[in-house]
Amino acid sequence: MADGCDMYGGMTRALLGREGAWAFVRDFTACWGRPLAPGDGWDEAEIDAAERRLGVRLPTALREAYGLFGRRDDLTRNHDTLLPLKELYVDDDGGVLVYQVENQGCAYWGVLLKDLEQDDPPTVTRLDGPGAKWEPWEPRLSTACVAMVMSEVVLLDDGPTDYVELEVGTDLGREFRRLPDVGRETRWFTCPDVLIREIAGEFVNVRARTEAALDAVREAVPGDWLEG
Repeated sequence: MADGCDMYGGMTRALLGREGAWAFVRDFTACWGRPLAPGDGWDEAEIDAAERRLGVRLPTALREAYGLFGRRDDLTRNHDTLLPLKELYVDDDGGVLVYQVENQGCAYWGVLLKDLEQDDPPTVTRLDGPGAKWEPWEPRLSTACVAMVMSEVVLLDDGPTDYVELEVGTDLGREFRRLPDVGRETRWFTCPDVLIREIAGEFVNVRARTEAALDAVREAVPGDWLEG
């Protein structure tokens, strides 16, 4: 766990709605990177202009996310991409406002147009390919944003990081503290100076504060570590 950052409590409150989500993002970025600061987001006039271009009103949660950290590439565009305001678009066929794209264009995330009037609407996702359909993703847009920020930070390469494919039967919960579930098919774990993301029970990304902390994770989790 990062010093001074209540990951478990913060993530628990983040799941309850926008206020808890943005409080967690502030604490999380201060603990695991660079604290949020004025200028990290777009101003309201720029967001209003995007709405006029699109001809739709953005949900309050999306307006708040863009205003709070929308310009921070380390939190929104290190791996997958939170679309800049000028690139937001409406998928007319699916009736979806698209706000995020996978780094190779293999998946998309958005909000159904019929849900845009909700302050913190559910989100949907679609894989790229013939016949692909929009399917439910996170139940709250603010939760999707928390998952996005955490995932982007754990994948930053400016410190001790590593990746491993889990061996069959490996249970990270035996060695590390499991955090509340944020992100579909994603589990989060922590220990002193370490943040761990497990996806689909198969793949693990680790970000640590020190090489010693990362080495301890490598020793505890068997497998062919990418950098180990």
